[in-house]
Amino acid sequence: MSSDQENVGLIECFRNRLRRLIVVEPLLGLLHFIGDDDKELIRVELNNKGNLQAADLLLNTIVKGPRTEGWLRQLLDGLETVGCKYAANYINNNPPSPSLEAENDCCIRMVQLLQPTLEQMKTQDVCNSCHTLDILTDEDRENILAELANHGNARGARLLLRRILRNEAGWFSSFLKALHKTQHYDLVKELNGEDLVDEEVSSGSDAPLALRDEKELIKHSVEKNQAQEPIPVEGLPSYLESSYASTSGPLSNTTDGMEDIYTDDFSQIKASHPDESMEYYSMSDSGDGGAMAAAAATGGPEEGDIVLRDYQMDVARPALEGRNIIICLPTGSGKTRVAVYITKQHLDSRRRKSEPGKVVVLVNKVPLVEQHYSTEFGRFLRHQYKVERVSGDSQLKISFPKVVRNNDIIICTAQILENSFANAKKGGEDGIALSDITLLVIDECHHTQKGGVYNHIMLRYLRQKHRNPLLLKEQRAPVPLPQILGLTASPGVGGAKTQQKAEEHILRICANLDAFTIMTKKLEEESKLPFKRTATADQRKEDPFGDVIKGIMEQIHAHAGLHSLCHFGAQNYEQWVVLTEQNAAKEENTKVRVCAEHLRQYNEALHQSNTIRMSDAFSFLDKYYKEEWKKKHNPDEDEAIEITDTERFLFKLFEDKKENLRELAKQSKYENKSLSKLRETILKEFSSRDEARGIIFTRTRLSAIALSQWVQENPKFEECGVRASYLIGGGDQSLVKPMTSAEQKDVLNKFRHGEINLLIATTVAEEGLDIKECNVVVRYCLVTNEIAMIQARSRGRADDSSYTLVEVEGSGVAEREASAKCNVM
Repeated sequence: MSSDQENVGLIECFRNRLRRLIVVEPLLGLLHFIGDDDKELIRVELNNKGNLQAADLLLNTIVKGPRTEGWLRQLLDGLETVGCKYAANYINNNPPSPSLEAENDCCIRMVQLLQPTLEQMKTQDVCNSCHTLDILTDEDRENILAELANHGNARGARLLLRRILRNEAGWFSSFLKALHKTQHYDLVKELNGEDLVDEEVSSGSDAPLALRDEKELIKHSVEKNQAQEPIPVEGLPSYLESSYASTSGPLSNTTDGMEDIYTDDFSQIKASHPDESMEYYSMSDSGDGGAMAAAAATGGPEEGDIVLRDYQMDVARPALEGRNIIICLPTGSGKTRVAVYITKQHLDSRRRKSEPGKVVVLVNKVPLVEQHYSTEFGRFLRHQYKVERVSGDSQLKISFPKVVRNNDIIICTAQILENSFANAKKGGEDGIALSDITLLVIDECHHTQKGGVYNHIMLRYLRQKHRNPLLLKEQRAPVPLPQILGLTASPGVGGAKTQQKAEEHILRICANLDAFTIMTKKLEEESKLPFKRTATADQRKEDPFGDVIKGIMEQIHAHAGLHSLCHFGAQNYEQWVVLTEQNAAKEENTKVRVCAEHLRQYNEALHQSNTIRMSDAFSFLDKYYKEEWKKKHNPDEDEAIEITDTERFLFKLFEDKKENLRELAKQSKYENKSLSKLRETILKEFSSRDEARGIIFTRTRLSAIALSQWVQENPKFEECGVRASYLIGGGDQSLVKPMTSAEQKDVLNKFRHGEINLLIATTVAEEGLDIKECNVVVRYCLVTNEIAMIQARSRGRADDSSYTLVEVEGSGVAEREASAKCNVM
């Protein structure tokens, strides 16, 4: 027998299970070996008779043939993509053992029979717990919580139950753990087959019962089911009637006996419960099933469609008409999903007209390239269009222009596209033209301002737009220009102090992007902002450590003849000293340049002393001067490199004050009060929640690293279950080694899977990166601008979230944040 015949034989062998495990609607679009006429017949069967009959017809079509080469791999990949891995295991001749299969069948049956009771669970808590235990994906959780918010607890519970039944054998133990963890002890007992009033309960003990082993559970449940009187079929939901009718007696191990266990053919619900026709199968683990799911109730979308919520469709409409727009929605409300939908409609429309389509998605950070590919554009569109990602980290063996020519959708960093445009202008082969692109999506488009790479790209666009009328006058064909789609959480106000200036800034952003309008929605219901509080720390009464550093800085100013109106330790002082250093380098003024460089280090140490520990500030300065001293010695020649008088002065200045600083750093009575406020906030948030997941935003990379170390060294945090790590940017800086994109990805993955539950981050985490929902957000002595404030606060997307601003009394941080909020109202 040939391999192909064996594979078909496996499908026939497991047909009764496969027809109940396969989700027809999203799968059909991925099976390119099935002809369009056969697909249409299967769709008609799906709409008229439901998923079970459509799955039967799909299997008949596969068995009957013809089957092109590679059909099996395409089928297996498609099943895994739409969340039917259990079905794929059967077809791949990798079924579970008979005993495990029987146990799993019984678990499914019990959940179905107890559904009316399970619908009363606290769906949100159970959903979060199941998600932590990896029996619900991110997409599942998002859809369940959306169903919960829109249609109530029972509907959300139903969707949760339907989704977990699709997991491979072994999910039941995790589900019991989730119920136990969320204090649904009665439900655990019922699913364990126990009476609700037993010896332990009647004796007054309210301790939770130990979870049973699954095999013990199955045995007990079967015995109990056999002993019970059959429940009247009328008492069950319609979609469970046939299941219960065939299983109320002793369980059978035959295939026929199991035939109705998977009566999750929820497409049949339409007939009796049209208002409850929430799709069951299409909540995909890795594909676009989640988007398909929302459309199932309306009769099923066309092949590959992504269904948007009403507010998302409202903001997308002008772009669907081909107009240039900016979409402005809060972080977490689905801007990128809207862009994916617009991209698909754009390419579909051009394909119908037999016109070429090319979409380029621009991002401003390397990690966003992979993120947008894996979670959005690649995930939803790679089965219909060729999608590729390119960044500085990519290891591509072909040039960027070839990538553009060979693919429909290209996700890349903006600088790569700008470089390619520049090469094309010079006549190089490694370049592309703006006219090669039909849709340009610009993520975080508020960066399209003077000096930015986004703006350089848009300047090319605007110049060509202005040249096109001249070409028409000369009776020459105008150069085609791409449609522009900008995405942002807020365009900001550019530091404006008046409404007029703010409006001018927003209009300038629109002009830079050639945008017809900004599309936005107030999402009071869809997007709940976290509860906000301000924790104000008392000012230091004494700061001898800081006074010594300021004294050193004053002596350096006097030595170099420098004068600044900014306060030592402030951010504007840092900006002033950096500018001073740059100007001195241009003027070849070595004395001022070197002094400015050392002043930067002392200013950073002051910032650390004011926000973290004095010992961190001292260690930072001590390390800096040790490394500087080593640089002045040539190890090959054993001769000291000439040290200038200014450098000698600076080394001696630190050496003279070093021991004094070391001793002062040990005296805890002089520590800043903001650190204790932060400690209080973290302990309160993490001890008062069953599952806390948080982000602390801080100003500098050094403070992020130091705060992470401070948390890790404090046993009180460990007792509360705090597991911290830092997340900093990838750009090069002289003060601290940057994180590579691989290191960032590793930290984010650990955070996503719960190995880390507290991120201490710089502004890299405020914008764009896909960071798992948090319920604790803290901005620590930090206010930047209104955009950052909105993005940071929007990171608290989980329900019952808190947003805390920790500030020092009199610092003006809270007032500046309030001002920033007013700027965007």
